[in-house]
Formats: sequence, C-alpha cells, structure tokens
Amino acid sequence: MQGEMSILQLVLDASLLVQAVMLILVLASVASWALIFRKHAVVKDASRSSEDFEDRFWSGGNLAEIYARVGSSDDADGGMERIFRAGFREFSRMRKQGASPEAQVEASQRAMRISLSREEDDLEAHLPFLATVGSTSPYIGLFGTVWGIMNSFRALGGQQQATLAAVAPGIAEALIATALGLFAAIPAVIGYNRYASSVERLCGRYETFMEEFISILQRHAHTQAAQQQQDKR
Repeated sequence: MQGEMSILQLVLDASLLVQAVMLILVLASVASWALIFRKHAVVKDASRSSEDFEDRFWSGGNLAEIYARVGSSDDADGGMERIFRAGFREFSRMRKQGASPEAQVEASQRAMRISLSREEDDLEAHLPFLATVGSTSPYIGLFGTVWGIMNSFRALGGQQQATLAAVAPGIAEALIATALGLFAAIPAVIGYNRYASSVERLCGRYETFMEEFISILQRHAHTQAAQQQQDKR
C-alpha cells in the first residue's frame, strides 16, 4: 500500500510536462484496450457469420432460393453474405436485361469486388491507431524520461553535495514515464499484429468464396444461354 501511495505521490509531484506525458500515455492505453476488445468482437462475429453462411451455401440448393433466404434474414448479416448479395443481385439484374453471359459475370464480379473492398475497409478500421500507439508511445515515454532526468540534474546542480534524495524524484518520474510508454505500446503492437493477421485471413477467405461463386455463375450463365438457344430451335 505504501508503494502504491508513493508512486501516486511521485506522479502528483512530477513536473507539469511529465504529468502531461503520463496522461497522454494513459489515455492512449485506455483507447487501445477498448479498441482491442472491440476488434476482437468484430473479427469473431465476422468469422462466425462466414462459417455459418458457407455451411448454408455449400449445403446445396438453388441460388435464387439462397438469395431469398439471405435477403430476408436479419440475424446474420456478415461480410460474405453481403458479397454474395451484391454479386447475385447484379447477376440477376443483367440477366433480366438480356445481357450476354460474359457481361452478366463481369457485372457480378465488379459488384462483388466493390463489396469486398468495403468489407476490407470495415475490418481494417482503427487498426492504424493501434500501430500508431505501438510505434509512438515508447518515444513519448522517452521524452518524459529525458525531461525527468533533466530535472534531476537541475536539482543536483543546486546542491552542495550530491545526495540520493536530490535526484530520486526526477529519476523516479522518468522511470514511471518510461514504464507507461511500454505499458501503452506493448498491448497495442500485439493487438495490431494479431488483428491485422486475422483480417488478412478473413479477406482471403472472402476472395476465395468470391472466385468460387464467380465460377458457379459462369457455368450457370452459359448453361442458361445454351438452353435458351436450344428452345429457340
């Protein structure tokens, strides 16, 4: 308890600039942890919704029926579902307009690319903040460290005899600033690396599904075109 009170007292007795540095680092750490927990929930929900949709999609069934079920479902509206919706909606629209099979597939692919880009932007949102906190916090803490050591030397310069009591407060506030810088930086770096990797895997999963879905649409479009030609004969 005395140790905790002494640290608190050192913070309160620190110079105004070092206190400002400590406050910035504490706020950065709190914001980083909040973002880490938020990003964990987002990535987890996106992964779960993708797995659920893939199970429904590859279980078989007519594409129009799958689109109708997905379009009317408000429970699980994940990124893969939105990509599927965008692609099949554009495919159906071009088919109704009597476009060629190639035009139908190209329009669908274009719509899915746009949807995929939006999903990537949403998943990567705020990740640069974690990278910024992780890279700059040690230097902000180092600035407070240097300032605390400068205060120690100034206090030492005004003394006739060098004593530990004269330099201890400045050294202590310098070490606290260093510790806070590391406390803010380490979780931010770990969180950024983890979720950047998770987002990359999710986006790769979306792209794989998109390519497979495009292949299905190509077969579907050419089969339908061949059937129409046969009916005309």
